Parts: sequence; C-alpha cells; structure tokens
Amino acid sequence: MSDNTSPHLAETYDRQVRETLPYYDLLMNEVIDIVKIIKPQPKCWIDTGCGTGNLIDLAVKAFCDTDFLLADPSKEMMDISLNKNSKNKNVKSIGVCTTQELETIKTSTPDIITAIQCHHYLDWENRKKALEVCYNLLEDGGLFITTENISPASEAGIKYAKQKSINFQISQGRTEEESFNHSSRFGVNYFPITIETFMKLLRDCGFKVVEILWTSNTFAGFYCIK
Repeated sequence: MSDNTSPHLAETYDRQVRETLPYYDLLMNEVIDIVKIIKPQPKCWIDTGCGTGNLIDLAVKAFCDTDFLLADPSKEMMDISLNKNSKNKNVKSIGVCTTQELETIKTSTPDIITAIQCHHYLDWENRKKALEVCYNLLEDGGLFITTENISPASEAGIKYAKQKSINFQISQGRTEEESFNHSSRFGVNYFPITIETFMKLLRDCGFKVVEILWTSNTFAGFYCIK
C-alpha cells in the first residue's frame, strides 16, 4: 500500500517513477534550464508536492543563493526530501500540507513555485484551487512551473497512449501485469486533462504567459508567468 498519493512507496519512489515516466531526469533538467533563462537569480523558491526532493537536489547546485521551501502532503516523502538535502542550510520545510493549504501558512513571497507531478490526483475543483493558490502566492512577474499527466484528445489517442505507456514500463523491467495495472489507473485514480484544457485553466487563474515546456506521451510540463 502506498504512503502517499502516488502508487509508489516513498522509499522506492525514485526507482519506480523512472519505470513509469519516460525521460524523468531530462524533465528535471528542463525545469532547471527554463529557470536559468527566466529567473536566473531567484530569491525564494517553493516546491510543492516535493516528493523525495529530486528537483531541489538539482536546483541547489545551480542556485546556491536561493532559499528553498518544501511542501508535500506525505510525511514520508518530506522526510526523504529533507534528508536528501540535509547539508544545504537554504533548504527548509514549510510543512506537511497540500498545495491548497499553502495559503493558510505564513511564508515568504516566492518568485518561483514548482509543482512536479502532484496535482493530477485532484478533482477539477481542487486542481483549480491549487493553481489559484500558486498564482496568489507568487510575486508579480513570478514563475510557476508544473508538470502533469495529460490526456490525449480522443478515445483512440487514449488507447494508443496507454499501450505506449505499457510498452515503456515493460522495457524498464516491469511485468506485463504490473504495467497494465498501472496504466488502468488513468481516469480512475488520477484525472488527466488535455493540454488545451490545462492551458486555459492556467490562463483563467490569471497567468499572463502560459507556455508548454515539454511533452512525452501522457506527460507535459508548462511554465507560466504572473
């Protein structure tokens, strides 16, 4: 049984996420690269849904003067993340909380917020709320980066994307049954929306710039400027 909203136990998350998300490490580097272009000297960076801290582990090496604040609804994930970054005094915990709860916690005004693979488990209203909280917390001109499971636009597209995901997982050493079971969670345990719908939702939250950062099968990254 999982100890967080993903299907993976926190202690095995790093291995298992690479078995299900193609180009995971490339995606992390894409996030760092766009920050270097848009916010090369960030002051305060909130990583919500920080998981096991892989993104911030990279970020602290690239932005040594930045204060990093971590949040995650899973205590187990947060403990791993803080331990991974324990040698860096600029990395601190906001608390064990969801993105929606961040607005109730007094914290610095960030110029960057990242939300990597953490909001697609939410229903429509809570996802909208989470994105609105990120928008409201950011300073003017602040940068928001998020990655999500996304849905193809047609039933045929969904069918082919699921099979592509199954094939990838098998290529990474998973059994056919494990791969099928993971793929069957689509639209049941997590709720992907199309790229077009997601970009409209981000614009409706108020972001003046909404762009695609990266796509691969049923995964996509977006960057937004307040």
